[in-house]
Amino acid sequence: MTAAGIARLAGVGRAAVSNWRRRHADFPKPVGGTETSPTFALDAIEHWLRAQGKLAEVPLRERVWQLLAGHPAGAATALRHAGAVLLLVRHRPAAWDELKAADDAQLARWLPTALAPVLSARLGDRHPVRVPGPAELAADAALVRGAAELAAELGPREAFEFLLGRHLDANPRQYTLTPPGPAALMAALAGVGADSGRGDVTVLDPASGTGGLLAAVGGARTVYAQESTPDLAAVTALRLALGSDARVRVRDADSLRADAFSGLAADAVVCHPPFNERNWGHDELAYDARWEYGFPARTESELAWVQHALAHLRDDGAAVLLMPPAAAARRSGRRIRADLLRRGALRAVIALPAGAAPPYGIPLHLWVLRRPGAGRPAAPHLLLVDAAEAPGGGSAAGAGAGAGGRDRLDWPALQSTVLAAWRAFDRDGGPDRRDGGEGPPGVCRAVPVIELLDDDVDLTPARHLPPPAAGAGSAELAAVRDRLAATLARTAELTPQAPAADPDAAATASGAGGGRWPMTTVGELARAGALVLRTGGAGQLGAAGGAGPAVLTEQDVLSGTGPSGTLPGGAAGAAGVGGAAGSGGEEPVLTAPGDVVVPVLGGGSVARVVDEATAGAALGRNLALLRPDPTALDPWFVAGYLRGSANQRQASSYASTATRLDVRRLHLPRLPLAEQRHYGERYRTLAAFEEALRLAGRLGERLVQGLYDGLADGTVGVE
Repeated sequence: MTAAGIARLAGVGRAAVSNWRRRHADFPKPVGGTETSPTFALDAIEHWLRAQGKLAEVPLRERVWQLLAGHPAGAATALRHAGAVLLLVRHRPAAWDELKAADDAQLARWLPTALAPVLSARLGDRHPVRVPGPAELAADAALVRGAAELAAELGPREAFEFLLGRHLDANPRQYTLTPPGPAALMAALAGVGADSGRGDVTVLDPASGTGGLLAAVGGARTVYAQESTPDLAAVTALRLALGSDARVRVRDADSLRADAFSGLAADAVVCHPPFNERNWGHDELAYDARWEYGFPARTESELAWVQHALAHLRDDGAAVLLMPPAAAARRSGRRIRADLLRRGALRAVIALPAGAAPPYGIPLHLWVLRRPGAGRPAAPHLLLVDAAEAPGGGSAAGAGAGAGGRDRLDWPALQSTVLAAWRAFDRDGGPDRRDGGEGPPGVCRAVPVIELLDDDVDLTPARHLPPPAAGAGSAELAAVRDRLAATLARTAELTPQAPAADPDAAATASGAGGGRWPMTTVGELARAGALVLRTGGAGQLGAAGGAGPAVLTEQDVLSGTGPSGTLPGGAAGAAGVGGAAGSGGEEPVLTAPGDVVVPVLGGGSVARVVDEATAGAALGRNLALLRPDPTALDPWFVAGYLRGSANQRQASSYASTATRLDVRRLHLPRLPLAEQRHYGERYRTLAAFEEALRLAGRLGERLVQGLYDGLADGTVGVE
């Protein structure tokens, strides 16, 4: 395990682990890794932490994860072995009950024989999950037993999702994932979502990655997947086999160069293809039969994936692809786009808000396609949707200024708006429709195909939608102005008086500790039981359907706004303060009134007391939560003193290019509770003043932008 794993195990920062290594001669020696990133044996670390009184018990989840992360053959191999055993536990529990009674040597010899038929039964004979041999399993006894024990606690699917989620979180740059929100929306647009009620369909993902898109499909009869990376193909196969009872067929090969399902005509295709690939097979695939709408240019790999998807659909089957916005406008692809429109294959282009899916900095598009049926006339309209302007999309028109961005999208509202527009268009926007089908201004419109067939064939939604009514009219702007005036008056009332000089305080103000009071640290208070310290998780936010509690994100704390993220559906649970928010089945840390939340990255001076409106939200990544014992500590006093600049500076360290706060090192004075409350009231007043300033700033920006927009679109007159 790494130093980061030790820190997670002990509930401390990485700086504390470095200090232990320097100060304690008996700290376990590294067993691998490099000089700058050493690894340690889990058993030795666990024994040392217990001996030092820094660890009572290693949670089962953490133990299994550390065994997987430290596997000598790599975490990807260990994940494959653990997933195969979980499949055995799910489908043949009696066989596993017999195996687990054997000793480790016997388990390694007998397990391959038990795994092979289960994998073949669920995945077919040509599956990508290679059955490990006895020699490989000789070092896996603790891992496979731990995985099975975790399955008894969580369930086989949830156990695998937890381990996979941890692996993906630990290696974020190695994988391009489709978050749960966009995945659920794509499945719903293809007509195979979890609430579709269809259980007899076949679905294909030709670039499956880790299987996230197909995991969002509900009740399919058969799911097909292809992925060029063998390890990812194995993960997809195990994930799908554990997650449903559908027939699963997965192949590990490049879909464009070596199509494993060339004769397949599926009911639906969902795909998040690789973007901007030059080496996609342009030279060797010039005469491929899939290019029914034109041979894609070398720079148009995404249009090759579009035609690959259409080639694998039955007549009237639906395909939904996540596309870069450039694919809708590049001149090199205009002839193919024009032919897709003329023949009615492309039915909708939906622009998602920036931050919806990686790469998070650009607003990706969803293309909804249908394979034209024989003898059916082409649809005369194309649906264009700009979801950034929809409720939940993060624009000023949709969710209020400054509300957008990664982890801050209201996916339930956004998905509802997009699906309502698509279903209305799909129902009423067919060949017999005569009008353009205007939707809400700036959000959606059914555009006649003939309008799009110009020299550029630019399908970017924003270029063809009327501007939203951003000005909102004089009445709304007058209401904003009145609210701003009231807020400014409230700010003036709350403005603190100029402080009187205090010579004694000035003489002792040179450090966070000073000389006025005896001091302690957050770490010491946590060990004494005066407060509980927990950290937020790194799970994916922005879940489909709004399942699970809202998430208080780092940006929410910094900006003073309410919880804006959501957890994946499986992560919800009444965990109180005992869990850790994250993906893959980890229980979230839920906030309660009086908790103090502190961001740990960025070097800023921020601490926020949780109120009734924020209580119940899950704690997001890069946040620490302090839950003071109300008989010993006043939360407003704690939050106010933690915000001192000198206090924050001395508890900060540098991790890579960011400043990281070690919350345990923050200082607090030892004061009687009555005196804490006296200071706490002053801190509470300062927080109210700060919030009034923030609100005035937001209202001022809204009023100014509304006036600019209103004057431009004519909704506000010039007196």
